[in-house]
Amino acid sequence: MQSDERIHKTISSKQNTKKTILITGGAGFIGSNFVKYIYNKYPDWHILVLDALTYAGNPENIPLEIRESSRFEFWYGSVTQPAIVNKLVPRSDIIVHFAAETHVARSIYDNSKFFETDVIGTQIMMNAAEEHQKLERFIHISTSEVYGTAVTDPMNETHPLDPTSPYAAAKCGADRLVYSYMQTYKYIPALIIRPFNNYGPNQHLEKLIPRLITNALQDKNLRIYGDGLNSRDWIFVEDTCEAIDTAIQADIEDVKGQIFNIGTGRDISVEDVAKIILKNIEKPETLIIKIPERPGEVRRHISSTEKAEKILNFKAKTNFSEGIQKTIDWYKINNPWWKKLEWMKEVPIKLRDGQIVMY
Repeated sequence: MQSDERIHKTISSKQNTKKTILITGGAGFIGSNFVKYIYNKYPDWHILVLDALTYAGNPENIPLEIRESSRFEFWYGSVTQPAIVNKLVPRSDIIVHFAAETHVARSIYDNSKFFETDVIGTQIMMNAAEEHQKLERFIHISTSEVYGTAVTDPMNETHPLDPTSPYAAAKCGADRLVYSYMQTYKYIPALIIRPFNNYGPNQHLEKLIPRLITNALQDKNLRIYGDGLNSRDWIFVEDTCEAIDTAIQADIEDVKGQIFNIGTGRDISVEDVAKIILKNIEKPETLIIKIPERPGEVRRHISSTEKAEKILNFKAKTNFSEGIQKTIDWYKINNPWWKKLEWMKEVPIKLRDGQIVMY
């Protein structure tokens, strides 16, 4: 039987099985979109969300219909708290671990919380997973930032790890910690997913695309770093949710102990992203201004999609033109949601020459 047929049969046989899934960081950007995805796709599944509700987490990211459902439980707390983690993990069949501090600029401004949440929190989650040996699957959500700037094109899962910011270093530490547990405790059914740059509804304004969109909607300058030619592999958040789902439903022997990049296999420069946004909103390119390069910036990221296509049978469906239009439309009609986040768009960073720049 070919692998895609086997995966299809696995998915078909498991979709209607009752499960309890624990989603850490489920009130954040990707996490809340994943909650919606799971809730809509699996009507028999029970969803547990653990979230510390830091500045980037908002329970309103999860629709009221879900929050009021008997299938849903919200637990306020941190992955750094063993008492609450050890209460939720034994109730779970599946864990998807998003919870993390995730912003490069904020990690340069103040990085202690990044290592506490991203590394220590992941250690506490893995210790609980090791203890709860009936767990069916543990999916750790890492990031492409662990790679640093691309030295091969495209970047596959064996690309050297070279984190260039405190955020990337914290996520790399968590990534390697999970990998070490997968090697040491081989009975833990864990795998690692490294998504490339996500965008879509409910993303905090500290991130590039929502910051550019909301500035353009207000006729404010679109500030981009350096020469604007830094490029990223941009993947729409709904595609990432689908990719994680394929990792949940794939045969465990195909994915246990594995690492998967999740991207589109195409990159677009930051300057071109800004121009596309301005064109779609019908604003002039003169709104673009360039500021000094941000410390720790990665030059280029582009994902190899080969392993995810071969083993997970996953390929991103949403092209950038379609995804960015959906995203722009969401921010246009959700002004009250993002207006209250305006003051958190940027953080001050002191550069080597002494000047302070808002990033």
